[in-house]
Order: sequence, then structure tokens, then C-alpha cells
Amino acid sequence: MNSRENEFKQRAAAYAEQEQKAAGKSKSVSWLRVVVFVAGAITAWLFFRDGNISAGIISIVGFYILFILVMRWHSRLDYRYKQLQLLSKLNLQEIDRLQGKLHTFDGDVAFKDDQHPYTSDLDIFGPDSLFQLMNRSVTSIGKLRLAQWFRQAAPTPEVLRRQVAVAELAQPDQQEWLQQAIVKPMHYKHTEANTQEFFDWLRAQDLYKAHPWLKLLVFVLPVLTLASIAAWLYGYSGYIAVGFLAIQYLLGLKFQKQRDDYYEKSIGMYEATQSYTDQLRHLEAHTFKAPLLDEIRTQLFKGNTPASTAIGKVATIIDYFSWRLSTLMSFFLNTILMWDFVWIYRIESWKADHLEQVENSLVLLADFEALASMAAFQYAQPHYAIPEISAIPFEFDAEQLAHPLIFSVERIANDFQMQGAGKTIVVTGSNMSGKTTFLRTVGINMVLAFMGAPVCARRLKVAPTQVYTAMRTADNLAENTSSFYAELKRLRILLNMTEGEEPVFYLLDEILKGTNSRDRHAGAMALIRQLHRRNASGLISTHDLELGAMEQELPSSVENFSFNSTIEGDRILFDYTLHRGICRSFNASKLMQLMGIEMERTDAAG
Repeated sequence: MNSRENEFKQRAAAYAEQEQKAAGKSKSVSWLRVVVFVAGAITAWLFFRDGNISAGIISIVGFYILFILVMRWHSRLDYRYKQLQLLSKLNLQEIDRLQGKLHTFDGDVAFKDDQHPYTSDLDIFGPDSLFQLMNRSVTSIGKLRLAQWFRQAAPTPEVLRRQVAVAELAQPDQQEWLQQAIVKPMHYKHTEANTQEFFDWLRAQDLYKAHPWLKLLVFVLPVLTLASIAAWLYGYSGYIAVGFLAIQYLLGLKFQKQRDDYYEKSIGMYEATQSYTDQLRHLEAHTFKAPLLDEIRTQLFKGNTPASTAIGKVATIIDYFSWRLSTLMSFFLNTILMWDFVWIYRIESWKADHLEQVENSLVLLADFEALASMAAFQYAQPHYAIPEISAIPFEFDAEQLAHPLIFSVERIANDFQMQGAGKTIVVTGSNMSGKTTFLRTVGINMVLAFMGAPVCARRLKVAPTQVYTAMRTADNLAENTSSFYAELKRLRILLNMTEGEEPVFYLLDEILKGTNSRDRHAGAMALIRQLHRRNASGLISTHDLELGAMEQELPSSVENFSFNSTIEGDRILFDYTLHRGICRSFNASKLMQLMGIEMERTDAAG
């Protein structure tokens, strides 16, 4: 067990112990609520029985206030109990990530895109993905922001700002606060409701602007209705009260669709707004040294009220609006007090005062959640390096580079260096020797570097570039597309990309594998020559040893590297170590023989 794994285990145990104590205290206060309620009922009954009406009413009011205070105390204790429970769970999840048990985490397959330049080939999203390994966000906005950072490299200045921010959050003395921040949203249910869609919908609504006369009725009609009911109780005619009630009923009927729309749209955001309020309060109360983090926090106060207060207001409005769910309450509130209309008015007033501020604040919160995920990832992997962004075109200089999704204790790391435009590294190797994994290792660490995250290496210096891969091309029956044609389409995109000025770093696995050896060889050589003349460099893996001859044709631009294997009896041994030069050991014949295919003995190795 490594040091971080042991630390997370100790944290989980400590939080679990505190959780048990908090659970006991919460249970005791829960019983106190019952005691207060029963004591209040008995006390009031005794006073009323003895004819002491005033004392009875005072006791009801007093015990009611006491009950509310105890109930709030219990809510705080229950929140703390759940917080400790979630913190313990979070640390156990960190252990699962270190051990490669990623199947329980959200891979966000919604972000998978076979047309994207690299995410599908590099296992960025989906099962057993980098997203599962890094993501700690619970909210939809946090997940979306992290996914965007995975999909799009940041400009170098932004990468450097993120590195500094992540480094601060990853400090040991920040872990208690950081883990608290990560679990805050776990207290709430997060549905598929899209916050920005709700805000866009709300911006398009304006019930009171379209019907200005309605605003006056909302404030006057309930008062008149209550007054007429009181007058009826004192012996005046009830027709006036019935008339006002009928008007309210007809208004409710006329605007039934708008009332239902406002409620249905807003109630789906209730838990999300509570979550955002809790997260923002936690963030606003902290101070930071990193410029990016300090900027995020400062921007949260750029309004009439702090961002947490602004979004807390709409959470409260939605909560009151939801009282309509009770049939009895809805009948009383909407028949006499125009309840729905009041809270629709409050929502529209909130929109005018705070919508723009809250939208901006949630952008900042999403950025923070993505940074928090990267910081937790960095803290869990202290041996990972902070990459240096190079100014030398296409420089990739790595020491002990490895794949972050390989969790074996015997994970093999390699050193690798290249630089300059028009450079192609041809990687040959026997079956299962590691050449494809190495290409993915290079690519996935570039993605990490360009988003501002640490990389799985002892040291990495890398130049900014657009990563492009062609590895998992497959046939498509629906489109009547063969795997070979799918690969050609992928290569066509690469050629189109390299016609521009943006530098492109390509990773091509088993190039043109879907055709005969003669065409494959001719096509691969033509592609390398074409890319050599463009603002592009990269790696190509192949079984085609003849491609290695291009090192003599383009000695300053093509280099050969290889992965090798050895055969000992019925065993094939791999060292998964990158070597210079063309591969000279192959194992296809031996693999077929081990699978039961009777191979004739030849002098060839495989």
C-alpha cells in the first residue's frame, strides 16, 4: 500500500468514527423533538382544561418556537452526520481510483464522440476512462467544464494559471477544505435538468410585463378576499367574499398553463440551486494565493449581493412555490392568496435583479469544480510531474513516461524525446509488445498537459499542438462503410487539418491495416512524405518493416523505434521497453501455435 492509499484509508476510518458519534447525537436530538412536541401538547391541554386560555395560547406559541429551534438544531446535526458519511465515502473512492476500480464512477459516455480528434482513441470518456479517474464533480456544470477541458487544449498562459491553482489546492494543508468542497454537492440530488436551459427559458418569460394589470391584482385581490371573508364571519354578506374567490378561481384557470410551466421548470432546479448555494458559500469563505483562484472568488462578490446569497434566494422562492403540491395547502393558498402568482412574480423579480450575476457565478463555479478535480487527482498521484510547456516546435521530452490507466505495480515507464516539424517516429514491434499502448501513453499525457493537469511521468516538456489520432477505426454497417474506408476518412481529416498553420501531432496505429501489404506499404510511405512537408509531426506504429527504410530516405525526419519480445519454450516474454531501431523479433507464428494452429517449422521467427 503506497503512502497516499494508506492516508486515504486512515482518513476514511477517522471520518467513519466521527460519523458514528454524530449519528448518535442526531438520534438523541430527534427524540428531543418528539419530547418537545408531546410536552407542548400536554401543557397546552392542561391550561385549556383549567380554563386558562391565555396561558394555553402562550404555551402553544412558546413550545412551537422551541420545537422549531430543536428542529433546526437537528437539521444541522443531520447535515454534519451526512457530511462525515460522504467524506468517508470519498476517501474510499480515492482508494478505488488508485487501485484502478473505475467501474463505479461516471464515465460520462454522453461526451463520447467518434469524430473528435482524439477522445475515443485515448479513452478519455466512457468505461475505464481518464474522465472516471480524474472527475470528482457531482454537478452537471462541473462535469461539463472538465469534459470541455479534456476536449480542447487551453492556451499556454491559461495552462500555466491552472497549474498554479491546482498546485495550491493540492497542498496537504488544503485537503480538508478541498474534500469538504467536493462532497458539498453530494447532499443533493442532481438530475439531468440543465441549468443554462432553465435560465434561457426563464429569460424568455415575462408574465407580468405581458399582463401588467395582473401585478396589481396579485397584491390587492388577496387582501380584499381576506377582508371580505372576515366581514362574512362578523355577519356581513358572504356574496362579496364568494365574488372575490370566483375572480381568483377564474384568474387561476386562465393562467393555468403558465403557472404549471413556471413550477415544472423551476422545481427541477431546486436541489441544484441548493447545491450551488452551499458550494458558493464554502468557496466565498476561503482565501487563495493563486491568481486564478483569487480571481474566481473575487468575481463572486461582483454584484449587489454575494453569489451564494443571490442563488440562495431563488432556491427559497422555489421551495415556497412547491407548497402547491399539497392538495389542502394548494386549495387554501391559491384560492385565497393567489400563491402561484405571488411566487411567479418573485421569480421574475429575481430574474431582473440576479440572473446575469448568477449565470456568471456558475461559470466560475464550474471552473472551480474542474480545478478541484485536477487538484484531487494531483494530490492522489504525488509522483506525477507538472509538465513544462516548451517553445520549441513539436518538442516532446519525457522521462519515465507511463500510462495513467495502467494500474499494475510493475507498470513500465519509458524515456522518449523528439522535436521539430515534419518528424515521424515509426514504431515497430511484435504482437502485444506495447507499441499501441505507447502511442496512447504519449497522447493521453499530452491531453493532460494541455489542460493544466499533472502527467504520468517523472518529467515532461511538451510543445503546444493539436493532438490527432487514428487508432480504432471500425466498419459501419448503417453507413455501408468498411473499416479500411473509415480509416481513409480519418486520414483525410488529418490531411485537411495539416493544411493550416496550426501544429498537429498525430498518432496513427497500424496504418492502412485494412488493405494488402503492397498497397499498405506504398500508401504509408506516401502519407509520411506528405506529412513531412507540413506543420505536423507524430508517431506511426506498424508491422511493416519496410517503412523503416524511410529513415535512410529522410534521415533527419524519420526515426525508428521498436518494442520487442523473446520466446522461451512455450512462453512469450515482453519487456515493454522502447528501443531505438527496427524490431527484429516477432511472435505471430508462436502465438498461432499456442492457439492450436499447426504451424510448419520454418527459419522465420514469426
